[in-house]
Amino acid sequence: MDRGEGLTIRVPGDKSITQRALILGALADGESRIGAVPRGGDPLATARAVAALGVEVRGLDGAGTEPVTIRGPGLRRWTQPAGALDLCNSGTGTRLLSGALAAQPLAVVLRGDASLSQRPMERIAAPLRRMGASVDYLGRPGVLPMRIGGGVLTSIRHDGEVASAQVKSAVLLAGIGAGVPVEVREPHRSRDHSERMLEAMGAEVAEGWRGDAWSVRLADPPARLEPLDMDIPGDFSSAIFFIAWAALATGQRPVTIRSVGLNPTRTGLLPVLARMGVDVEVLPRGAPGGEPVGDLRVVGKGAGLQAVEVGGDEVPGLIDEVPIVAVLAARADGVTRIAGAAELRVKESDRLAALAVNLRRMGVAVEEFPDGLEIRGTGKPLSGRVECFHDHRIAMAFGVLGASPGCDLAIDDPGVADVSFPGFWELLARVERHSVGAAPHPGQIPAAPPGADRCIVVAVDGSAGSGKSTTAAAVARRLGFRHLDSGALYRAVTLALLQSERGCEDVEEVTPAELDALRIGLDWHDGTMHVRIRGTLVPDEALREPRVTSLVSRVSAVPLVRDHLLELQRSAAAGPGLVAEGRDMGTVIFPSAEVKVHLDAEIRERARRRLLQRGRRQPAAEEVDAEAARLELRDQRDSTRAIAPLTQAEGAATVDTTELDPPGQTEVIVQLVLPFLTSVEYN
Repeated sequence: MDRGEGLTIRVPGDKSITQRALILGALADGESRIGAVPRGGDPLATARAVAALGVEVRGLDGAGTEPVTIRGPGLRRWTQPAGALDLCNSGTGTRLLSGALAAQPLAVVLRGDASLSQRPMERIAAPLRRMGASVDYLGRPGVLPMRIGGGVLTSIRHDGEVASAQVKSAVLLAGIGAGVPVEVREPHRSRDHSERMLEAMGAEVAEGWRGDAWSVRLADPPARLEPLDMDIPGDFSSAIFFIAWAALATGQRPVTIRSVGLNPTRTGLLPVLARMGVDVEVLPRGAPGGEPVGDLRVVGKGAGLQAVEVGGDEVPGLIDEVPIVAVLAARADGVTRIAGAAELRVKESDRLAALAVNLRRMGVAVEEFPDGLEIRGTGKPLSGRVECFHDHRIAMAFGVLGASPGCDLAIDDPGVADVSFPGFWELLARVERHSVGAAPHPGQIPAAPPGADRCIVVAVDGSAGSGKSTTAAAVARRLGFRHLDSGALYRAVTLALLQSERGCEDVEEVTPAELDALRIGLDWHDGTMHVRIRGTLVPDEALREPRVTSLVSRVSAVPLVRDHLLELQRSAAAGPGLVAEGRDMGTVIFPSAEVKVHLDAEIRERARRRLLQRGRRQPAAEEVDAEAARLELRDQRDSTRAIAPLTQAEGAATVDTTELDPPGQTEVIVQLVLPFLTSVEYN
């Protein structure tokens, strides 16, 4: 697309539709072709479970553009698996498979990861038991692991207390498999992906309001299901993250997201966005496979985001998008009220609690209710560490907020996004860099050409308390670069020595063989550095144990240790760029770094910051004076030490951070990097 027309992107296929297609294809009579299947954690777990039931699944290990084929044996022809089916974190896969298994003459155990094993299953188990299946919990009541014994079932009318597409789908699949009529009644209309797919496969499903309930009826189940031939549309719930980013950004070009699923039971957020002042244009492209598909084009907002009220009638149509509503509300004018969303307390996390906790940590006023939130928007800078609670939507929602102007957020577990959106962080970084318009806001970064071998290195050092660690991490996030934390490496060596027979006594006499035996290594995930000791990932809290902190300066002063880590640190320079923070980054590790920065600040300001880091809210003048004296002694010691003294690298730009807040420090360095980046378009 021409750069003047804006940015065009695609998002992964809808995982809710994908998992239904995998399960229904496994019940069909013949070979189904499913294109554009996302390779996220949930679909893969469901596909592996289907394969374990004797169904042939091909193409899942291929490229994302390769279709998946499923050779369905027909209804009630699955075979006993060799062991339990591990659904990992897939709640949709677990609940829908439960319904399908209820009609099979099998006894199958379902299990999941720690997060899935906390989510309620009785809402599925109760109607299946009424139909005649046996459902037994093998651990704690109401949660996985559970055993489903299927076979002959009877007809049922299930009245759900809440609208749940997963419960409805489980009952429909049990009815289809057993060949018995079923009806599900709900207080509100829930997602109808299963109904649309069943109709495409030859089943007649009647829907509509009957009295005060939405009724879905399968009156005459067919004897067989026709195979599927469909392409999975882009996930609306994934597309909405980039619509939200465009709404939060300023000066961006229009953003178009291609081939997104526009099922009316999934797009309930669009009218909410309109009330907030976000202009989203819907461009329909037909309804292949029974699912309406189109492009979404967002220009941004006008005078600013406005607070809204989202009630119980709207929530079923935007249940997965409530985290995005919450982060937009944090930047809206007024108080946004969300009600009728108690269902969010039993998702991958208690999403209402997770949203409230994280918004409060960054300074947003939030009131939490059993079924919702009240959020007072603010225009002040937002910063802090986001706790994801192992929830992909929490991670991505706050990731979008963190990528907007005036925000500096650290996501504690970015990798959890891979459950539904592999590559999310890379795409977000590219969108932020590539959507620069004629008048971009400061810091929107043009990217290096895809596939370029060049890695731009930014070396950051500075005096204690100047803000180099937090600033380096923030710059890396803004640029989409890796962040090398050299201090964590020296802490890892210290911890590993403490855990070894040698210990840290006489560490100056450590040998190369002893250092090799520690097997210190690095893993990278979305630019975040993770350290391994002897092949095992080390939690950050272990690196910051008091015993490690007390010895790390001694260990880092050993020349052999520094030499041992030299090539490991240099190996971090991969991908589009690296922000490396440490005392000798610009002098020894990366003497040819494209950008070198030396941070400093007035000594009393540095002292005040260090006291704040230790939890002192308003340090008294005498405390600041005492800390400044300690820093002065440390500066003298650091600048005269024999190993890696504090010296400004040749060609380094000095940045005085005395009058700069963290976003301001980040911005200065980002602007230094801009001339080294080449602008390209992303499709």
